[in-house]
Amino acid sequence: MAPIWWNRNGAFKALHDINGLRVGYIDGRAPLSGKKVLDVGCGGGILSEAMAALGAEVTGIDAGEAPLAVAKLHLKESRLHVDYRRATAEYFAEVASGHFDVVACMELLEHVPDPGSIVAACTRLVIPGGDVFFATLNRNPKSFLFAIIGAEYILRLVRRGTHAYRRFIKPSELESMVKRLRPWVSRPHGFALQPVHPELHSRRQHPRELPDAFPEGLTRPVQIKYHFCTHLGSDRDNSGAMGRVT
Repeated sequence: MAPIWWNRNGAFKALHDINGLRVGYIDGRAPLSGKKVLDVGCGGGILSEAMAALGAEVTGIDAGEAPLAVAKLHLKESRLHVDYRRATAEYFAEVASGHFDVVACMELLEHVPDPGSIVAACTRLVIPGGDVFFATLNRNPKSFLFAIIGAEYILRLVRRGTHAYRRFIKPSELESMVKRLRPWVSRPHGFALQPVHPELHSRRQHPRELPDAFPEGLTRPVQIKYHFCTHLGSDRDNSGAMGRVT
């Protein structure tokens, strides 16, 4: 199964293509070097390894045994260090509350039946003054057209049935999930993939170069895929909260 996860032109090509954007977005807002970082829903370790290569102390959790086995096996090839554990976000929030400087939950919320539970767990896992990053898909006709019809059926970037439109999440809905919990600053950034313009994907192999690739692939307003950064700060930090998004 390891060749499937780590084949850059295989079933997980889309994740490899956007990985530079993801890491650049995170590192640009919360520099990863020396930070304790949690990757929630780490799968085969694509994002976890990229963050570890930038000097982060990374823990990756996933509910699936098979992808974790792949992630652990690939460490022998990459020679990076990541602490992989089989656990749900909710369970880990019970045993490691307030332990991490940065929590990343990328491309997971649109696949689970109760995204609010995952969001709540992530906010409990980060330290005061820490940052939580989410990446998910907006729910609108354009997302249905591009993320399902285009990506799954026409371009075949991901397997058919990967996404269910009813589970896509509007930025305003994710903002509400977060703000019900604590006073957070929330900043969504649209994420524009251009399959016919591969230069907008980060094709650089060295993680040190990844942040340079991310700004050109991020846009506003939010349309299809978006990143959402939340920072646990004081009440006065709320003056920087984002405006209305839908």
